[in-house]
Amino acid sequence: QVQLVESGGGLVQTGDSLRLSCVASGRTFSSYRMGWFRQGPGKEREFVAAITTGGAFKMYLESVQGRFTISRDNAKNTVYLQMNSLKPEDTAVYYCAARIGGGSSSDRDPTLYKFWGQGTQVTVAS
Repeated sequence: QVQLVESGGGLVQTGDSLRLSCVASGRTFSSYRMGWFRQGPGKEREFVAAITTGGAFKMYLESVQGRFTISRDNAKNTVYLQMNSLKPEDTAVYYCAARIGGGSSSDRDPTLYKFWGQGTQVTVAS
């Protein structure tokens, strides 16, 4: 069992930056592929970014490519999402999630992630 706890959300202005953190319990964090998802008001949950177990490979939603960076520190059981140049359309609840196995071709599918955090709200004012 893995418990995930996100933090770092808040209310910011367009163009600002935020860094989300997700801390995992347990001693097997390094064996999980990690993802960030978001759900905006009235929208379905969508993939934002994913990272492999060692951090060598990363994948992004096209609309955040170049603005967001996913990273992880396995020694600290933590995955991060650095968000720069934020836009109002980035407003959402952001969730981190963990999955075992699989490959990059399926990292965008939320149904393949076994463990989820409670989410952290990000609001970008125009």
